[in-house]
Amino acid sequence: MTTPEDTAAATDTSPSGPLAEGIAVIRAHLKTLTAKPGVYRMLDDKGDVLYVGKAKSLKARVASYTNPGNLSHRIIRMVAATRSMVFVTTHTEVEALLLEANLIKRFRPRYNVLLRDDKSFPFVRLDTSHPFPRIMKHRGARTDKAEYYGPFASAGAVNKTLNALQKAFLLRTCTDHVFESRSRPCLLYQIKRCAAPCVDRIDRDDYTSLVNQARAFLKGRSQAIQEQLQSRMLAASEALDFETAAIYRDRLRAMSQVQARQDINNVRLGDADVIAAARKGGQTCVQVFFLRNGQNWGNRAFYPRHHESQTIEEVLPAFIGQFYDNKEPPRDILVNSEIAEQDLLEQALSTRAGRRVRIMRPKRGDRHKLVEMAEQNAMDALTRRLAETASQDRILNQLADLFALDGPPRRIEVYDNSHISGTNALGAMIVAGPEGFEKSSYRKFNIKSRDLTPGDDYAMMREVMTRRFGRLVREDPERETAAWPDLVIVDGGAGQLSAVTDTLADLGIEDLPVVAIAKGRDRNAGREDFHLPGRQPFKLPPTSPVLYYIQRLRDEAHRFAIGGHRARRKTDLRKSALDQVPGVGAKRKRALLMHFGSASAVAGAGIGDLEAVNGISRATAKAIYDFFHDHD
Repeated sequence: MTTPEDTAAATDTSPSGPLAEGIAVIRAHLKTLTAKPGVYRMLDDKGDVLYVGKAKSLKARVASYTNPGNLSHRIIRMVAATRSMVFVTTHTEVEALLLEANLIKRFRPRYNVLLRDDKSFPFVRLDTSHPFPRIMKHRGARTDKAEYYGPFASAGAVNKTLNALQKAFLLRTCTDHVFESRSRPCLLYQIKRCAAPCVDRIDRDDYTSLVNQARAFLKGRSQAIQEQLQSRMLAASEALDFETAAIYRDRLRAMSQVQARQDINNVRLGDADVIAAARKGGQTCVQVFFLRNGQNWGNRAFYPRHHESQTIEEVLPAFIGQFYDNKEPPRDILVNSEIAEQDLLEQALSTRAGRRVRIMRPKRGDRHKLVEMAEQNAMDALTRRLAETASQDRILNQLADLFALDGPPRRIEVYDNSHISGTNALGAMIVAGPEGFEKSSYRKFNIKSRDLTPGDDYAMMREVMTRRFGRLVREDPERETAAWPDLVIVDGGAGQLSAVTDTLADLGIEDLPVVAIAKGRDRNAGREDFHLPGRQPFKLPPTSPVLYYIQRLRDEAHRFAIGGHRARRKTDLRKSALDQVPGVGAKRKRALLMHFGSASAVAGAGIGDLEAVNGISRATAKAIYDFFHDHD
């Protein structure tokens, strides 16, 4: 963003102006500056970092800023704002490049190309410490001895792979605590996505065989596994064991579904990332495709922050340096543009990985086609992003940043409960998306459990979650429809959050973002606490547009829940005790009320009095009398 100070700096190039002052600061540092490699920081009058740069020779590189005739307008503004500098010398230029990327991410300088979305990527984790290994999604540090496969571009990409692995290899996903406490198979066993080792439906040797098959599949040896399963399916079919043959058929089908999503199986690549940039409207989109063991494990679009005058040739190397600052680079990186100082960047990445890393720009063949596909995806994504200018889209993007989602949520589900001392208990779900509230998707849940303690909000929330997501797991286990939410918001605090996450975990759902919003002190709007799994509660500024949006969602869910509860209570109030009496319909009920005036008077009447009512026989009168005197 250009500030008035920037404009003044750009227009004032006289020796007495800000530019002359900035040059004087830089020249003062030149007197004692070394010619060794290193990293420099340019600071403004507040001490904020304006720019981080690396140099083979600090003295030569910094001296270039003292000649404004060779500088772009952007750099002139930066020099004019410079009031001090900080230097760090390194042994080699490679070390300087690595340090530069780290400092850019730390200080987020306004004049650097900046990778804004740099959270860690998910992996498939195979925990082999248990006799019956568990497969699950993992995001974060990999410090134990478990096996990790990835990275995957997004939670959606890893979820699809996990779903296919569950169907193809029937591996468990439950926690060790749930595993030890099971006494009967869970829902995943019923829908043929787990072999149920928790209740001895499979022995250890057979389960180990399934684990080895899944391991081979993740390592790219899917062909051998498919041939093995096909052989077993045919053998079972020839033996007329059609049930077993059907199981192998379903497993093969699950593997084929994963491979059907692979667009690069014919390209002979092991581990590689395809990085392609597209530029339009002064913005750049960088698409990264993750290829591991010859399989496409998804792609993601990034939108690095940079000045509109900077070209792809400038943006892409800076992006690559920051992108791999906290990630292990693959052996090959395919790009769609020339890379400035490519040899130096390769050396830096090789140093970080502990092995050789190559950066290549293919000009022909299958690899070139793959880069072209990534570049087209980058352009398409950028075009869509430029078109998203509505306030709703901006809010959803901010919401994604706040809660570390994989992207702007397309479906948000908000839950609330309503009751009076446990009576007429009702759970409510509202749905919102890019187009606003989707009222046709709203749902009410009449609390049905007889074991609930009246007013137990946690138990009510567990029942709602079980019914809602248990049905989703049964009807759409592959998550192929838009019925699955991208974000779940519940009205409440840490207790409600725990009730929801525990219930979802019991259903085998551990990757769904859940947020609980608790009302602030004195229940005042603007003081809400936000609770997320694994994070301390936090507040948003009272003027935050995201806070206002979430308040609207919460209030809509509360309105819907209260409305449903009141309607149900009103219906119950209209009901008469006579509605439960066998043999008393609308006509006899009307006659009784007209004769006695109220249902309580009917309940206290004798058989003779009841028989005196027009239309009430002796048998009916006795039935009414027995109902009110013998009915518990």
